[in-house]
Amino acid sequence: MTKTSDRYLPLIGVLGLIVFWYVGYWSHIIDPVLLPPPHAAAVALWKGMAGGALYADFFFTVWRTLAAIVIACVIAIPLGIVLGANERLYRSVEFIIDFFRSTPASALFPLFLVIFGVGDRTKIYVAAFGAALVILFNVSYGVMNARKTRILAAKVMGASTWRVMKDVVLMESLPQTFVGLRNGISLALVIVVVAEMFIGSVNGIGHRVFEAQQMFEMPDMYASIFAAGALGYGLNILFLMVEKSFVHWSGK
Repeated sequence: MTKTSDRYLPLIGVLGLIVFWYVGYWSHIIDPVLLPPPHAAAVALWKGMAGGALYADFFFTVWRTLAAIVIACVIAIPLGIVLGANERLYRSVEFIIDFFRSTPASALFPLFLVIFGVGDRTKIYVAAFGAALVILFNVSYGVMNARKTRILAAKVMGASTWRVMKDVVLMESLPQTFVGLRNGISLALVIVVVAEMFIGSVNGIGHRVFEAQQMFEMPDMYASIFAAGALGYGLNILFLMVEKSFVHWSGK
């Protein structure tokens, strides 16, 4: 199989999903009211994104997700560098980081509601909290696991502690940092969408999914789900492109 044809391999899965969906619809395994045909969902997605309500909801979710990831990066990256540079310090707070990183973010909704009330701040802050822990974990381990041989080589050549940290340790930690960023933004999106469903929202993709489900507008519900999936996939691709630009030397 040629490289040109390899580019079309992902389409096999997409076509398989569509065929499976049509089979489920035509066979009435699921009530057609609850499972509309794929073309109905596609039409709803097109209309919703072409100036419909879904278009505005989509960008509200994008804004909340990006705000959350910016806050998470501003807090977690510098803190991760500090903790990673001092392994004893990291070990002293490792339990707290792992504990809250393993706690479902939805369990923290009531706490953030009590502190910040109902509004955008709660959605953004709880998403930033979840994303920050993932980024912090990866940045810290990236700094701690920087290759010792390169650090020693830099010191032998007379590099100062600051130069070693800036030009060797931080550069070595970038691949792991980008892993944290990709995971963090995916988690932030998940938390934002769930928060939009259940924390007094009047807009956002999560609100649109929940409202369409309540009104039994199933094509709109599936269209909103696809919009959320496309957003998550697009953000992941964007971060991969940025990573390839900044960390093209990874593994060399």
